[in-house]
Parts: sequence; C-alpha cells; structure tokens
Amino acid sequence: MEMQRGADGIEKQGDPSPFPERRIADLRASVDRGTFYPLSWRIAQLEGLLRFVDANESRMLEALRLDLGRCPADARMADISMVRAEIKLIKRNLRRWTMPRFVRTPIAALPGRSWVQQEPYGLAAIFSTWNYPFQQILLPLAGALAAGNAVVVKPSEIARNSAALIASELERYVDPSAVVVVSGGPETASRLLSIRFDTIFFTGSSRVGRMVMSAAAEHLTPVTLELGGKNPALVVDDAPLDVTARRIAWGRFMNAGQICVAPDYVLVPETLRPRLIESLRSAISRFYGEDPRRSPSYGRIVNHAHFHRLTGLLAQGKIALGGQFDERDRYIAPTVITGLPPDSDLLRDEIFGPILPVVGYDNLEDALAFIRRRPKPLAIYAFTRNQSLQERLTREMHSGSIVINDVVVNQIVPGLPFGGVGTSGMGAFHGRYTFDAFSHAKAVVRRPFWADLDLRYPPFTAMKDRIMRWLLSG
Repeated sequence: MEMQRGADGIEKQGDPSPFPERRIADLRASVDRGTFYPLSWRIAQLEGLLRFVDANESRMLEALRLDLGRCPADARMADISMVRAEIKLIKRNLRRWTMPRFVRTPIAALPGRSWVQQEPYGLAAIFSTWNYPFQQILLPLAGALAAGNAVVVKPSEIARNSAALIASELERYVDPSAVVVVSGGPETASRLLSIRFDTIFFTGSSRVGRMVMSAAAEHLTPVTLELGGKNPALVVDDAPLDVTARRIAWGRFMNAGQICVAPDYVLVPETLRPRLIESLRSAISRFYGEDPRRSPSYGRIVNHAHFHRLTGLLAQGKIALGGQFDERDRYIAPTVITGLPPDSDLLRDEIFGPILPVVGYDNLEDALAFIRRRPKPLAIYAFTRNQSLQERLTREMHSGSIVINDVVVNQIVPGLPFGGVGTSGMGAFHGRYTFDAFSHAKAVVRRPFWADLDLRYPPFTAMKDRIMRWLLSG
C-alpha cells in the first residue's frame, strides 16, 4: 500500500496495491493438489515470524505511536512481548500437537487402531482489526502456519502505518508461496470474501462479523469470529473500592479504551456509586496525571471517524469525570458517565473508546438481570470477596470468559481459550487453541484385512444380533 505524508504530518493512504488474484489462485491450486507442509517447514515459518518481530520492533513501536498514540511500554507489552511468547509456546509444543492422539478401539472394531490426526484446513484467510494490529495478525498467522495451512492475510486499513509495515515486510520472513498479504479497504475485503477459503478467522465488530459469516455460508466455510461485546464490571458491596477502581480504570482506558475486552460499563450498588467514582478519579490521576492529554502513557483515537462517533456519545448522560476532547489531536479524556437510561447507546452498543458508564443498582439480583437481558458478553468482570457468590457467577452467568476481581488478565494466560459466545463471537484462540482453530481433528481407524467376521454381514440372525449387541455395549 502506497503511503504519502500530508502537510499536517499525518500519513495518507494512496492507491491500494493491485489485488493479487494470481497469487491467491496459486495458493488455491497448491492446496487442491494436496501440498503438505512438513513439521520442519512449519517450525521454519514460526522462526520467521519471530525474526519479523525482532527485526522490526522499533518500526512496529513507531507505527503504533502514529496510529494509536501508544507509548512504547504499552505497545511492547501487547503487540510484541505477548506475540513473542505465544509464538515460542506454539513452536515448543508443535511436535506434540501434530502427533496422533490414540483413542480406545471398542471390541466390535478390533483388531484395529483408532486415533485423531490434526490436519490443516487448507487455505485460510485472516482478517485483522486495527486496535492491536500486529498481535491480531501474528498470533492467528502463527497458528495457521503451525497447522500447515496456506494463508491470505488482510490487515486493517484503519491502522494505516501498521498495515503498511505488515504489507511491506511480513512476506520477507515467511514462505511467500504460502503466505500472501493483501492491502486495501472494505472493497478489497468484500472481494476476498467472495473467494472460496477453507477457513476464515475474523477479528472485528459484531456488525461486520455477521457479514463475514454470511459470505462464508456461500461455501459453507467454517469461521472463527473474534468479536466485541458489552463487558460488564459487576462491583459487589464487599469489594475494596480503591483496588477495584484501579483495575477497572486500567482495563477501560488502556489504548484509549480501544480494546474488545475492556470493561464497557460498571454496575455498582447505588449507595457506593459516588465513592467508586471518586476512586476512579484517583486512579485516573495516578495513571495519567491531572491532564491526561500530556501523559505519554495515554493513547489517541485511531481516526477522526471514530473520534466523532465517540464524542457524539458524550451527551447521553451526566459526565462525572473527564469529557474533554480535541479533534485535531484525536484526544478524548478518560471519561466517566452516569445517569444513563437503560436503552441508551452507551449501554446498548460496544463503546470502544475511553468512556465508562457507571450504573447504580439496588440489589444484586437486579444487576444480574440487567446483564442477562443483554447479549452474551465477551467477558464478565466480578469484584467480590464472597467465594460462594464467585462460584455462583462462574456457574450461572454466560460469557466468553469471566474474571474474578480483575480485568483483561485472562488474555495473557496461554492455557486459556480466548473467544466469545453468541454476538461476542464463536471459536477461540491463544496457545493450543490457536493451532486448533486452523486444523481439523480427523478421525482415523486402521484395520487389517485378515479379520473379517461374518457377524456384521447379512443375512442377520438372532444369534448375530445378540453377539453384536454385546460387542457394542462397551
């Protein structure tokens, strides 16, 4: 993708690169010929992704600064260090994950052996999002290559500098006959979705996720959808407010709120609402100073379209904290809003910005009903010391994940699946789950020719029936 820098110093998107129709067709043909990528090739691709990160770390940090105002420490944590750790985890375990998993063969199928063999889907498509533009490309790509797929990668054009770096550099570190990076906007994405892929991995909004799923239905292509959601933070009256507020503020305002797992609204006992807001005020001041605009640790909104969408939401309730903004700088202060009607946009739609609604409740059952009436969230965050209540919430509340007494940290536990349910997504990734997302668990049974008992063949008799029922009874 060609980029030019305008007079205001902001990079402008030029004409997109030509659509690589021939290269994608070559990938399809290679997959259809039965091309198999051995373990050594897969490990080499993972090593190439690690080299990409090592060689381009400073350029990645600069791209994230230009796109999102991310400071180096924050950018390095999510888009570099986490990526390195996950790729190394996949590489370390890949040989074991690709080995057959033998299962018990019942008497009726003996003599024989039965096992599960992970096989690649074939040609995979990865559609990334813009808020964590390197993480959301490199992690699924690592799983796709580890599983032995050919891959078409579509970075989000919204994070323009990050997308340009991926487009210009990524293919230098992996096998270009198996990985194609496609640049462009919505028209390019639509053109890709008209192609027959064997699996699609999409990260983005629920609205676009529906479009991806609809397009995938044309070819009955399996999809993994990593979508957003209204993630509630439920504060119970026994929670320590200061630490609760610090953790909620940290999760809500990192990356200027542009993170799918951020707490999207807070439910707190009405009697504690003023105290929680004051604790949030202290936490925000501690993190970003009295003027967050001057803080190098506080980010910016990705573009002016999202800026205008977010500032348009500020009039829906009473601003308790923050509310300041500057269009030229794409700056919106960490903002807390109260006094919202239950059907307001701020309580119905994912915010994806530095605005935090705080809603008071009279009793816990009302708060739980408030959550249940809405689509299943990507995450629920519950703050309480009550262990029986923790167990009840874990058992009864439906969501992609639940975190007790913290936020977001489920993302950095590689043994846990990360994904939503319902409108917040389907399928999961991270760690082993990333490999599984791009591979099919194929059932295999192998039997010799010499064992060919007459029991299963017609004509059937009462004796055959009794024997077969005994054999199949386990």
